[in-house]
Amino acid sequence: MDARALIEFLRVMERLKDAPRHCWTTGGRRESVAEHSWRVALMAMLMADEFPEADMDKVVRMCLVHDIGEAITGDIPTFLKTDADRVVEGREVDALIGGLPAPWPETLGALFEEMDAQQTLEARIYKALDRMEAIQSHNESDPATWLPLEYELNLTYGVSNAAFHPYLKALRAEMLKDTEAIIADAKARGIAPD
Repeated sequence: MDARALIEFLRVMERLKDAPRHCWTTGGRRESVAEHSWRVALMAMLMADEFPEADMDKVVRMCLVHDIGEAITGDIPTFLKTDADRVVEGREVDALIGGLPAPWPETLGALFEEMDAQQTLEARIYKALDRMEAIQSHNESDPATWLPLEYELNLTYGVSNAAFHPYLKALRAEMLKDTEAIIADAKARGIAPD
């Protein structure tokens, strides 16, 4: 790979370290997009044995790159993201990967198309993990940092994405137990909306 092209791509990707997400860490600071992507990839790596029929290396690649467009657009929470935002982000992804030498524009372009189509097992695993990592992050953060709509959203977010596989369904169910306990405690402390 051309060293200068790699350096320029990495320079743009560095922005993901400082691109805040709307979720907070246990340390009391906003999570970055890079941290989210890293943990989604870690989840995929750790559960490879649950999916012997899947190309989990491909899932890890999907997890690592799925939010690279946010190096330009910043994070827009799913519940606020519009179709226009998706078009802009897609255009930015195309521009970012288009600056890489062959075969990367074609390779990464095909990966993004597969993720968007949600037709393969690998794409469906990635999407379920992406959603569940967000729930896990919320479950770990102070519920006082949750937006009012998240008290309801966190009960259902990612459930349909995980429903296709027994392991993912069970994992999401365990996360739901944690969410319900957090909400009950937040209501008892008077910080959750009624």
